Amino acid sequence: MSEKRDYYEILAVSRDADKTTLKKAYRKLAIKYHPDKNPDNKEAEDKFKEASEAYEVLNDDGKRRIYDQFGHQGLQGAGHSGPSGFEDIFSSFGDIFEDFFGFGGGRGGSRARRGSDLRYDMTIDFMEAAFGTEKTISIPKRETCDECNGSGAAPGSSAETCAQCRGTGQYIQSQGFFKVKTTCPYCKGRGTIIPNPCPKCRGGGRMEINRKVQVKIPAGVDVGSKLRLTGEGEASSTPNGPSGDLYVVINVKPHKFFQRDRTDIICAIDISFIQAALGAEINVPTLVGEKKLTIPAGTQYGESFQFKGEGIASLRTGRRGDQIIKVIVKTPTKLNQKQKTLLEEFDKLDANKISNKLKNLFKNL
Repeated sequence: MSEKRDYYEILAVSRDADKTTLKKAYRKLAIKYHPDKNPDNKEAEDKFKEASEAYEVLNDDGKRRIYDQFGHQGLQGAGHSGPSGFEDIFSSFGDIFEDFFGFGGGRGGSRARRGSDLRYDMTIDFMEAAFGTEKTISIPKRETCDECNGSGAAPGSSAETCAQCRGTGQYIQSQGFFKVKTTCPYCKGRGTIIPNPCPKCRGGGRMEINRKVQVKIPAGVDVGSKLRLTGEGEASSTPNGPSGDLYVVINVKPHKFFQRDRTDIICAIDISFIQAALGAEINVPTLVGEKKLTIPAGTQYGESFQFKGEGIASLRTGRRGDQIIKVIVKTPTKLNQKQKTLLEEFDKLDANKISNKLKNLFKNL
């Protein structure tokens, strides 16, 4: 028979480790070597048993004192042979396994389940996203039956304790030297059965309805923004359990004039080449009306101007971005004779015209 390893070495903890440290170390090993994750793996099974034995001893103050003084021989003298002979390992370490494998040792009873979350996709206009709005939506969902208040039992009757699991909601199955607790197949984990179901919800405790919900959409939402409405999801499948939440996911229709870049808005304004050359004052649409913009003389195609604070409010700070105005210089496509004559005269007087610059460029090549 091989010599037993040191318990502190097995759990990879120091000799002065507290119970919290011991528990964390054991959890890590238990998850790694658990038989359900390592079927037909004798080595993993042995390591699992070894770690369980080490944890049971070091987590017990009395057994730990004996082990620290006399080692494994001291425990044998005290009649210790491992945690419950490993016949019911889940009862010994239920608090650990419940968190990781969904069952516990000796806790019993079914837990209140949280209702399912719901998602609703909403499309709003650009201006509604910019300034916020309020919408009424209709949500199909399951809510607590108003006839039986979610119990599932007909009026005047009540649910009865499940005879198979005795109200624990769990069913014990033996797997070798393990006793595994799973959801009771008879009561579906509720711990109760309903001999006389409610006629309205047929014992389900919930009803399919269409619920109207008011949704307040804050200013500044964008494509993909997600609004959470607490408790507006589906009702719990267990009496007195919390309802789920409703998530409203926003989509925003594009605007025919404005584009959005985070909290800034961008627009393009057409001006004539005369306005660009001589300068002008024009009216530019903003989110709240028109605003005058001064175009300086000599403005070039594609130049940008800015209205500070005329953009969209930030969801986090409430501070508004800017409006960026890009200038598009339009060239006329139809000219009358007088316009042509005037432009030809201008061309003769233009010493800086592009054709002259190109001639000088080629001379220097």
